[in-house]
Amino acid sequence: MLENAKATTDTVDALRSGSSAVKAIQQSLSIDDIENAIEEANEHTENMKQIQDALATPFGASAEFDEDELEAELEDLEEEELDLELPEPPRGTHVAPSTSAATSRPAASDFAELTKLQAEMAL
Repeated sequence: MLENAKATTDTVDALRSGSSAVKAIQQSLSIDDIENAIEEANEHTENMKQIQDALATPFGASAEFDEDELEAELEDLEEEELDLELPEPPRGTHVAPSTSAATSRPAASDFAELTKLQAEMAL
């Protein structure tokens, strides 16, 4: 029972201490101060947005360019550059060598070598 009374007293003291700390903080801040700070921040944000919009607006010679035309011209230039970089494919007819003559020689050579090996193994 004595322990419960001590715990209750400690809890009440902690609540009083916390309440005093919150009261001190609230005295240094007012709702009006907070609202003014938020309003100023919103005004600064709006001013920055207006400045960015003004800077993004084309002026002078750049205002006369059509974005789609520029994109098409860029694609044409890239295509021309690619054509210059890539080699031309070979033109004309290319006759492949006959494989029948090439395959008959190795086959005859292989047959002769096989016959020679068989003769050596028979010894």
